[in-house]
Amino acid sequence: MSNLDPAPEELTCTSAPNAHGRVLEPRSVPLGGPRAMPVRRTLPQRAQSLIGAWCFVDHYGPDDVSVTGGMRVPGHPHTGLQTVSWLFRGEIEHRDTTGAHAFVRPGEVNLMTAGRGIAHSEFSTPGTTTLHGVQLWVTLPEPDRFAEPGFEHYTPTPVDVEGARILVFLGSLAGQASPVHTFTPLLGAEITLPAGLELRLAVDPSFEHGVLVDRGTVETSGVTAGDGNLVHRPAGSGALTMRAHTDARVLLLGGEPLGEQIVMWWNFVGRSHDEIAEYRREWERARTTREPGRFGAFPGSWEETIPAPELPHVRLRPRG
Repeated sequence: MSNLDPAPEELTCTSAPNAHGRVLEPRSVPLGGPRAMPVRRTLPQRAQSLIGAWCFVDHYGPDDVSVTGGMRVPGHPHTGLQTVSWLFRGEIEHRDTTGAHAFVRPGEVNLMTAGRGIAHSEFSTPGTTTLHGVQLWVTLPEPDRFAEPGFEHYTPTPVDVEGARILVFLGSLAGQASPVHTFTPLLGAEITLPAGLELRLAVDPSFEHGVLVDRGTVETSGVTAGDGNLVHRPAGSGALTMRAHTDARVLLLGGEPLGEQIVMWWNFVGRSHDEIAEYRREWERARTTREPGRFGAFPGSWEETIPAPELPHVRLRPRG
């Protein structure tokens, strides 16, 4: 998924933990398409820019595709990150410059490593009438941020834990482990809870965690959150408890604090203004000439690519 804001702000991703957990409210952002499909963005924001290496959380739907136009994101670039696509309903077609052509379906994770540079497109399929899911980004750490681009697909097996249904798509939880490769220790899991259930999970105490509520009302870490909210909990505890006030579904995200200074602007993660400016120049050159470069050879089916916005008039500053 692309950040389609025509005037994206500098996104400062910091890794310093907060003293207390908090509920993060989403803001609405138009994704694009004929009628601008809205997404709810909870990360990054001023109150919290990173959860482990997770740096971007977009939550959308359930959307009637006949009203919103669905997801229509032509070819666009990424650097220095991994994208994680997870659906609850619908289907999305993915193509990228590694040659990968795949579909995102409910209960199946697609992870794309941008590394030194990649470009991809995402379109909801013609048979999709309702679209509902999340798009997540993970920052690559300094030693690995120029890694080879790549693509992985994995279908986790659901397990029942104390009455909750858990799908572990990244990392390990509740005796389940994902084979999908990440460059820092991470956790990603979908958890469905019936009303009234209190679920206690053993988690890595070195991880900070985020609980994104897809539907329902959930109490965790001493706070209560509803649809679209993201609860952040700092590192330090080896147990995480969730109590469902209603039937609920959440995503549990986690990871070790990144501990690095980065700059995130538009679809790029880098370490300096000059680096981001160079990525932008290389993308504009690639989309104009269609010559393979940092972002690879464009698929022959691409008829359109997204132009990069103009950089702000002030220098982007790395922070952390």
